[in-house]
Amino acid sequence: MDYRLYTDLAHWWPLLSSRESYAEEACAHLELLDQALGQRATQILELGSGGGMLASHIGADREVVLTDSSPEMLSLCRTNNPTREILQADMRSLRLARRFDAVLLHDAVMYLTTPEDLSQTFAAAAAHLRPGGVLLVLPDVVKENFQEQTVSGGTTGQPAAQLLEWHWDPDPDDQTYQVDMSYLLKSDTGEIQSVHEQHTLGLFESRTYVQLLRAAGFEMVDGLIWDEHQLPEVFCGRLS
Repeated sequence: MDYRLYTDLAHWWPLLSSRESYAEEACAHLELLDQALGQRATQILELGSGGGMLASHIGADREVVLTDSSPEMLSLCRTNNPTREILQADMRSLRLARRFDAVLLHDAVMYLTTPEDLSQTFAAAAAHLRPGGVLLVLPDVVKENFQEQTVSGGTTGQPAAQLLEWHWDPDPDDQTYQVDMSYLLKSDTGEIQSVHEQHTLGLFESRTYVQLLRAAGFEMVDGLIWDEHQLPEVFCGRLS
């Protein structure tokens, strides 16, 4: 993945998105995994862990193995998760000689832009699960509820960084959409640089996720609830 946000600009991540902001999300995802599994998930594999901020809020009583394709993001991941096993790998072709209770695939799923990418990744997840293990997939958006929008955030002070995202779909007939990202990056000496890049993300119908999960050997787990919050689209499969 050649996007600058995950390569030469990766060290700006702590100023663009704070580690603390992932705490509630981590709690929600663990609750969902435990519900789906029917017991406490004690061994978890995360695909596309990025800087490991989500996993950093998972207690040491759960083993978490973290994988990502970007060495720069994995450097951050090691800082946030100094005692955990961290591996560089493509989620589509990953094969480890072990199995887990659960596999977590969060927003990194958005960088899978074809059904073939999804199929390969779901197959990789299945290869790392014990019978009855669960895969939790949490895309940011599905085709049915996509709306053009902007998102912004960041930090102030020195150094600091601000991010503006513009989510829009130049071709509603395909299975991708575009996020134009603009970064304002202020150094510790007060110098500011502006960077713009376009990210292409996958945009699939809900039924595509369901069909491909079933094709990979999963049965769908429905009715998951976390603290009565309305969550983004959640797809959970249990390995048959």
